[in-house]
Amino acid sequence: MLKVGDTYEMPFSLTQEQVNAFAELSGDKNPVHIDATFAANTSFKKPIVHGIFSSAIFSRILGTIFPGDGTIYLGQTLQFKRPVYPGEDYQARVEVLSLDGRNSATIATVLTHVATGKAVIEGEAKVMHKELIP
Repeated sequence: MLKVGDTYEMPFSLTQEQVNAFAELSGDKNPVHIDATFAANTSFKKPIVHGIFSSAIFSRILGTIFPGDGTIYLGQTLQFKRPVYPGEDYQARVEVLSLDGRNSATIATVLTHVATGKAVIEGEAKVMHKELIP
């Protein structure tokens, strides 16, 4: 059973090939994500990962690990604070902020760049699980 203050962390990175595949699947072929020459002329200086693709790590964690299989994702807020770059190391962290007593929880979601220690994505998720959340 989850309780307030419980946390889970997972290392995370994405390759340019995965970013390219997401661009194909989603239809978001913005060149800042897939064209190194184009991205070199932006403030980012190299391709960046789609924000939504970067944040999908939270769906992986919440839906299959913490609290686990069978979790229903009810909502998510996201703030994209800094770019996520392919091939760099990140740490995803989730923490239970509150339980509503009806099998749902509010969970802080943070993705941090390992080299700088700075948050790149912050938000909160609302999830439900009848067996694992009181």
